[in-house]
Amino acid sequence: MAEYIANLIIIGSGPAGYTAGIYAARAGLEPVMISGFDVGGQLTMTASVENFPGYTRAVTGTELMSRMHEQALNFGVKIINDKVTEVDLSTRPFVLSTENGNCCKTKSLIISTGASAKWLNIETEKQYIGRGISTCATCDGFFYKNQPVAIVGGGNSAAQEALYLTNFASKVYLIHRRDLLRADSILQQRLFTNTKIEIVWNSVVEEFIGGQNISGIKIKNVLTDERKSIDVAGVFLAIGHKPNTELFKKYIALDEDGYIITKPKSTATNVEGVFAAGDVQDKIYRQAVVAVGTGAMAAIEAQRYLSSKET
Repeated sequence: MAEYIANLIIIGSGPAGYTAGIYAARAGLEPVMISGFDVGGQLTMTASVENFPGYTRAVTGTELMSRMHEQALNFGVKIINDKVTEVDLSTRPFVLSTENGNCCKTKSLIISTGASAKWLNIETEKQYIGRGISTCATCDGFFYKNQPVAIVGGGNSAAQEALYLTNFASKVYLIHRRDLLRADSILQQRLFTNTKIEIVWNSVVEEFIGGQNISGIKIKNVLTDERKSIDVAGVFLAIGHKPNTELFKKYIALDEDGYIITKPKSTATNVEGVFAAGDVQDKIYRQAVVAVGTGAMAAIEAQRYLSSKET
């Protein structure tokens, strides 16, 4: 068991966390990052990233996060490969306990624990993540030009992403387990009138088909038990995300979906000295470049907070 005492601790090692660490280290805060065991976050499941500024060629999500990791280390961020299991934000300094039995105390805290995509949890799913299965049409839709794809879901996100995919795909199958969508009426109208979209009602995905990459899906009608296969090059899951905020709900104000509420044009939470960056507080954009921006904001705000306490 070790004890760490820091000016600033960052929980999470995605784009927001690494950026916060880089900015904080350059400001002389000597930040400590507790990476969690899913180092790099959701971006590591993305096979190819083409829209991150500064890269003239596509890189894998794993490569991009590896470079952020190396950059953070080069600036002096202390990275601990551990997972926070308990927090006490009622005391000063804040106290964090970890899975490996470490105790961490800090004057300020940046929460960048992200949000986890919800999965179908069927047998062949894991092998095709990043090989045809995606949870972000904005990130990966471009790679399916003139190819058929499927999207699973029935809410606003599924409808919006299905419409977005028609900019690239030759055909978009929207797989929904019910006979009514939850999406807003205006989005439904756009779906129904788009000739590229076919809605497959009352159906669920039972299996992903393919070799190295996906080539199709097997679906089942939940009313008739009829089964059929659909040839697709990619499948996008739009069944929701769950923000990783369970640890903080006793202290931090959350919205109805569990995302951290931050002050307008700020990453500050309702607890003084605690900031939130990335997907843990952003349920609209969920883009790496947006997370990077909020990571920088959080570090700058933490530096200003700590400076104010010294005067």
